[in-house]
Amino acid sequence: MSIPGVTDFGYFVMAVLLLNATPGPDTAFIVGRSVAQGRAAGLTSALGISAGCCVHAVAAALGLSALLATSATAFTLIKLAGGIYLMYLGLRMLLTRATVEGVPAKTSTARPLRVIFWQALVTNLLNPKVVLFFLSFFPQFVNPNATGKTLSFLILGVVFVLMSTGWNCGTALVSGTLARRAGSSQRARLWLERCVGAAFIALGARIAFARS
Repeated sequence: MSIPGVTDFGYFVMAVLLLNATPGPDTAFIVGRSVAQGRAAGLTSALGISAGCCVHAVAAALGLSALLATSATAFTLIKLAGGIYLMYLGLRMLLTRATVEGVPAKTSTARPLRVIFWQALVTNLLNPKVVLFFLSFFPQFVNPNATGKTLSFLILGVVFVLMSTGWNCGTALVSGTLARRAGSSQRARLWLERCVGAAFIALGARIAFARS
């Protein structure tokens, strides 16, 4: 398949598939919301993550990601903000579930879908690894001699977002279905969400305090 300004498109597709299969903060958020509120919340989270990826793709195409990566102060601030936000979400999940153990999950942690969407969007936008991913990964598949590099970046961004959205929606459906089957056991559901909350805290700490 020939796309103007894009090289090795087949390898790009395979790489995106492998990257999507690697769990990270976005996957943890989607699974967490799917477990807490079901498939609709998980799908909303997936759409929020995709919206964040759209912002990153446009920023990379316009050169904003390069500007951000060259500023140590900006990178550090975003890294800390993203890590702290993830830890906040995980701690809130742990504390909320601990105080309402005897209450059905859907009534204790239910959040409006619009809130879930924005939380997912912020989670993605404040993940500095996503910024560096777009900055370091995409240029490998853009012809340096191409005249319209911005368009090439945008094309790759669209492909990435579409593939990621499909993968994340599948993750939400599977997670929501498994959680629904375990819904009859409040204790099992409680510990499942606690595990997700702990994973949020661990991921947040790793992002916030990792060496740049």
